[in-house]
Amino acid sequence: MKAITITGALLCCWLTAAYSQDKTLMKVREQQAAAASTERAANAAAPEGNFKKTTLTRDFISEGAAVADLNKDGKMDIVAGYYWFEAPNWTRHEMAPSRTYDPRKEYSDSFLNLGMDVNQDGWDDVVIIDFPGKPGFWFENPKNKQSGPWRKHILADSMGIANESPGFIDIDGDGRLDILCGDKDKKQIVWLKAPSKPGDTRWERFPLSQENVPGTEIFSHGIGYGDIDKDGINDVVVREGWFKGTPDKKAGNWVFHPANLGEPCSHMQVLDVNDDGKNDVVSASGHALGIWWHEQITDEQGQINFKTHLMSNTTAQTHSSIMADLNGDGRPDYITGKRFLAHHGRDPGDSDAPILLWFEFMPGKAPYYKEHVIDNDSGSGLNVTIHDMNGDKKPDIIVANKNGVYLFENNIRK
Repeated sequence: MKAITITGALLCCWLTAAYSQDKTLMKVREQQAAAASTERAANAAAPEGNFKKTTLTRDFISEGAAVADLNKDGKMDIVAGYYWFEAPNWTRHEMAPSRTYDPRKEYSDSFLNLGMDVNQDGWDDVVIIDFPGKPGFWFENPKNKQSGPWRKHILADSMGIANESPGFIDIDGDGRLDILCGDKDKKQIVWLKAPSKPGDTRWERFPLSQENVPGTEIFSHGIGYGDIDKDGINDVVVREGWFKGTPDKKAGNWVFHPANLGEPCSHMQVLDVNDDGKNDVVSASGHALGIWWHEQITDEQGQINFKTHLMSNTTAQTHSSIMADLNGDGRPDYITGKRFLAHHGRDPGDSDAPILLWFEFMPGKAPYYKEHVIDNDSGSGLNVTIHDMNGDKKPDIIVANKNGVYLFENNIRK
């Protein structure tokens, strides 16, 4: 018991020191964003012209977007919050009573969106992650049989979803996306398993870590999933370190290893950036300035740690990311964008041009990446969605935030 008390005290001291350091770093990044804001506004990065942009709406209705064939006509529709846009003309429909929000005064009730056939009845449904700390839910597709509100189901016995960047990830390898996040009350890294049997509507909660661990506060920033130590088993990464994965994804015993994985960020992507055989982590600042890759190193104590390299200061508030092979070279690229008016324009750089961009990784040659600008009047919200919308076998990009809802069709030549 004494050893446990000492360990808990040490962890508390470490977390207190880390929090104090985080506040200092955040202040520095905010000052940098403020200093660069005027220059960026005057010289907004020019798009390269490799994407066809379609504006579905300029209304603020959601900070997330998704795709699904909701009317089962063989065409993928676009979802943003409580609304869906019917392909191919993007006619707007409502799944449940909603409204347009004021981007300078309000947050929406939809932060991240996912389209999937939850109950496996042959019709796509819509999953919505609400404001941080609230339970998630999903709308059941009425199969074109009703004009009123879609039936709403709450996820995982109303568990509050913590961390501002939950991940839609197939944790158990069954081919269906699950939700990786924090449990608001237990302060525990968990995953919410999508229903696996036809007709089942219940999402199950399974713990990965112990309770009261880093990365699980309501407004925690940064979480990802990948094999950090190259043992063939995926681990969970948060800003403060990583949880070593085991074959048992339901025991809640993944051990936490403190490490320096940078500042408050959005989705964390695990990949070998410099082709040295060790997996690194790429992240982007959720509310300040910076996009980074964190190079895996071995520290003086022989433990896995990370050395941070700045990739870009092009735009602030990059609050979402995803990996996809945009240029067809066989390597996944990194897509991110500015969360326009993330805090209603109150933060440095908050109301800069809403830029959407991608990074092409080139492992054999330093600096190992090249930045490309997709657009400077859209940005992204809390999740980016990738799907081939026009059947040309190229991944397209769908985003939504306080600046509207957009589709970018990929015209990059191989």
